[in-house]
This record gives sequence, structure tokens and C-alpha cells, in this order.
Amino acid sequence: MLQLLSTIAHQALLSSGGVGDGFLFITWNPSEVMGHIGPVALRWYGMCWLVGLVGSYFMVKWLYKDQKIKDELFDPLFIYCFIGILVGARLGHCLFYEPDYFLSSGTHFIEMFVPMHQMADGSWKYTGYAGLASHGGTLGLMLALWLYCRNTKMNIWHVLDDIAIATPIAACFIRLGNLMNSEIIGKPTDVPWAFIFEQVDNVPRHPGQLYEALAYFCFIFEMFWAYQRSKKANPQPSLTPNPSPKSEGNNKGKGEPALSTLNSPLSTKPVGSGFFFGLVLTLIFTFRFFIEYTKDIQVDFESGMLFNMGQLLSVPFIIIGVACMIGGKWMQRLGAKV
Repeated sequence: MLQLLSTIAHQALLSSGGVGDGFLFITWNPSEVMGHIGPVALRWYGMCWLVGLVGSYFMVKWLYKDQKIKDELFDPLFIYCFIGILVGARLGHCLFYEPDYFLSSGTHFIEMFVPMHQMADGSWKYTGYAGLASHGGTLGLMLALWLYCRNTKMNIWHVLDDIAIATPIAACFIRLGNLMNSEIIGKPTDVPWAFIFEQVDNVPRHPGQLYEALAYFCFIFEMFWAYQRSKKANPQPSLTPNPSPKSEGNNKGKGEPALSTLNSPLSTKPVGSGFFFGLVLTLIFTFRFFIEYTKDIQVDFESGMLFNMGQLLSVPFIIIGVACMIGGKWMQRLGAKV
């Protein structure tokens, strides 16, 4: 992380002005490669993903320990999350943003799943996964957590809430990876902090990736503060696996949040109520919706659209987030079925 911050600062110090009216813009052209281990290149994008996931891993591990959840219930969680996020993010990009390419032939379809690209001469080149969508990653994570809860009998809302508290860590570093890759660039602007992404063009643009990374960094502390506040108001949250459907009517304190808990004041709802899951969805995707106005289009079909694909995909998550924050009987019924 220190090397990442050092590289960002170094690029800023190398900034050159001169694109009209004497503005001092930030010239951005870092190497995509952080370093090498023998013949293997370590790319900033991949390392940012790794740091974000590892940071989230340790946060959730601390939460499980703080809530006195058994270690054996935590051990498989990282594998579920890693596979769910990676597969979901990759398929989300391919199907949401470039379906015309990836569904046009069998070869292109294979490229959705392997980090390689077929060249014009028929050979294959390793490129890494050049295209990952956060909306797809969120869907993949939700599916993975559903499977995890089915296999471990953990309460679904408790697991979603714990993961939600750690989610801004991964989101922050993923956007820093986009910044280091000079991708998901913003619209042209003349604000003094504009970035000139030299790998793209010489036009000063909004650093949309940096806006998101800074917002998610703030959300890290907001989620942790909300957890600490909730813990003081609810010193003994419900932790245990789901009861069987036959015991739904007598499940208070046995893994399924009581209805009074689900309908308690928003600021004091405990882990296991679904509040934290709803809060992180609402925070991240509401910010994402509005920050899209500063971003350039990612694919041609977005030209002329009133709302771009990122905004359209954010709306369902915002609705789900608000519904989970409010709570209700539907959450209790859903939790009992998983």
C-alpha cells in the first residue's frame, strides 16, 4: 500500500501544466507493472485487487472473532467470496458491457473465462482479466454467500452484514487499481485537479476512479463507526446458525433476528438485521449513480443514453439497500429459508 501511495504522489509531483489558461493539471502515465518476480510481472491492478480482498478478509476475520463465531465457520468464507467476486465481476463486464463481442463466437466465449486473448494469427496471449464489473462482482458475491450459508447453516443476514462492513476496503483498492490502469476515465474538464491520462489522450479529465476510491475510503470508517455504535446498543447480537423451518415461530435469539430487532431504530440495528448490508449497498451505489455523470462512456452503445449502464445497474441495488435498512417480515422469512 505504501508503494501504491508513493507512486500516486510521485505522478502528481511530476505533473505539468500548460493545457490552456495556465491550469496545473496532473499528468498521469504510471507503468502498469509494479515489479517482477522472475519472469512474472506484478501488475498494479492485480495487486490492488489482492490488497483489497486481503484487507477485507482480515476485517471479516476480526468481526467473526469479535462476535465469537467459530473459526471453522470462517475458514471457507474467503474461498466462496474470492470465486464469487471474480467470476461475477468478469461475467458482469462481458455480458453487461460487451455481449456483442463475447457472445459472437465460441472463441470469444472462451475468453470470458480465461485470462487470455486470441491474436489475429491464431495464437493466444496472456492479458489477464481485462474487464471486471463491480455490479457483476456484487451479484457474484451475493450468490457465493447464499451458497456459503446453505452449507454452513449460518444466518444469511448475519453473514451479509459482516461482509458489508468490510466491503468498502475492497472497493477502495479496486478503484485505485483502475486509476493505475488509466481506465474508467472521466469526462473532459478544466478543474485544477484534472488528470491527463496520457495512455488515452492529452485531454484533462475528471479522475472518476479517484473520486470513488476516496468515497469508499470514507465509507470504511463510516461502516466501522456504525458497527461500534450498534454493538454498544446491542451487546449480545444473534450469532448462531439458522434454525430449522419448524422452529421459525420460536427462534428469537437462536440465529434468526426477532421482528422487533428488524424494526428497531436504524442507527441501533444489530449485525444480523440486514441493516449493514442495506447501508453499504445504498452508500456505494447511490454515490456510484451520481459519480457516473463525471465519467466518460465505457462502451459505444451508451452514447445518447439518458442514464448509462452503470447508473441503470445501480438502481436495483439502491432499492434493495433501502429495503434492507428499513427491514420487515419479508427479511425474517427470507432468512429462515436459506
